[in-house]
Amino acid sequence: MGLLGILVALGLLIWLAFRGWSVLLLAPIAAVVAAFFSSEPLLAHWTQTFMRSAAGFFAQFFPLFLLGALFGKLMEDTGSVTAIADYMTQKLGTQRAILAVVLGGAIVTYGGVSLFVAFFVIAPMAVNLFRAANIPRRLMPAAIMLGASTFTMSAMPGTPSIQNTIPMPFFGTTPFAAPGLGIIASVIMLAFGMWWLGGQEKAARARGEGFGDESELKSAAALASDETLRERATASHEFDPAEIGHGEAAVTKPAFWTAATPIAVVIVVNLVLSLIVLPRLDLSYLSKPEWGGVSPAAVTGVWSVLTALTLAIVAVLALNGRRLPNLRATMDAGVNASALPVISVASLVGFGAVVAALPAFNMVRDAVLGIGGGPLVSLAVATNTLAALTGSASGGLTIALDALGGVYLERAAAIGMDPALLHRVAVMGSGTLDILPHNGAVVTLLSVCGSTHGKSYKDVFMVGIVGATIALVVVIILGSLVGSF
Repeated sequence: MGLLGILVALGLLIWLAFRGWSVLLLAPIAAVVAAFFSSEPLLAHWTQTFMRSAAGFFAQFFPLFLLGALFGKLMEDTGSVTAIADYMTQKLGTQRAILAVVLGGAIVTYGGVSLFVAFFVIAPMAVNLFRAANIPRRLMPAAIMLGASTFTMSAMPGTPSIQNTIPMPFFGTTPFAAPGLGIIASVIMLAFGMWWLGGQEKAARARGEGFGDESELKSAAALASDETLRERATASHEFDPAEIGHGEAAVTKPAFWTAATPIAVVIVVNLVLSLIVLPRLDLSYLSKPEWGGVSPAAVTGVWSVLTALTLAIVAVLALNGRRLPNLRATMDAGVNASALPVISVASLVGFGAVVAALPAFNMVRDAVLGIGGGPLVSLAVATNTLAALTGSASGGLTIALDALGGVYLERAAAIGMDPALLHRVAVMGSGTLDILPHNGAVVTLLSVCGSTHGKSYKDVFMVGIVGATIALVVVIILGSLVGSF
């Protein structure tokens, strides 16, 4: 009965979440349902298991959600993201329209701009380029997804995405874990995605298919006010779409290099702190009870990303703050945009903690750990499965590591495996099957592009899941043969 309860709870969570119900309500209900089937104490699991785990996630990662959303909103309202997109358009032109869209999304998201901010800014750029090049509009979601939500989210070393920061406290790693493997995986995802989209563009031209009807395109304001869309989106990424329309955008946009400087700050500061500064500091005081009794490796990775985002915010304010008509409104919108997403993901983590605490979960754990191929294969399956079920890469990843992270670390230590390899495989695994039809980012992106699952999901599936899966398999094989590099 316990296993049946877990399946019923998961089914309830997935079905109602896809219909637009709030995860804040669904997650505790599903947790109580799972506990009921196992004849476990319901109120104790709600207040002692669910809430403690959700609060722990919030305490650990809320600063990242907060700074990431604020930085993204500042970059949007100052016109910096638009300036970068326009620069890519000018340099690559309509002859390489798909590449321009992919690289535009990749640059801003690797530089710390929230995925949803990128969606709302890159989509108008894609519309103009695809219209001028007469490329079918149905390919827009896949092109944006390839650049903004594949390799820059899970594979590129140093990416400040929340998914890349989650494994650090579990494995004592940095944002630059397994950099060589991450670069190889990024090249594979980009090359496969561009090959697929190029083939689809060529086939469309041969059929005489052009850009198509623009009547289905909606304004950013209309999309931001869609409550159903908002509920789906906030559990999957770190920015509340409702705040897109808040604040006041600058009338003019900055020059490209001025716009890109804060992004460079994120990358450079993150690198220097992770690999040079923080490893040389005496952080032994962290072992004392008043500081949580943690090892330096458990926090320094998060510290490097926090510092990088903080300095990037200072940079964008110093360089472009005067452009903002209403600085306070923009900053309020940025910080408010972080609240619902972090609480939604924390609720998913709380649900996972209740499931992991149930006696029936031992069967699930043993089945996952018993998968052949070593800890890397098992870890990839676990993160893929949970990200797919929850529709959230960050939620699924945290649930998997909360329940099994310690076991994987012990197994890796027993065979001399570098925890950095576990980190990279876990992040890449979470960023593969999370891009299923019910994922909030997919639903949002299709709406932003004025498309539907029937028209565009096949291409999103190919660039977001198939390409990422091929890269993940390559990383697992290389990591198993030669280790982390």
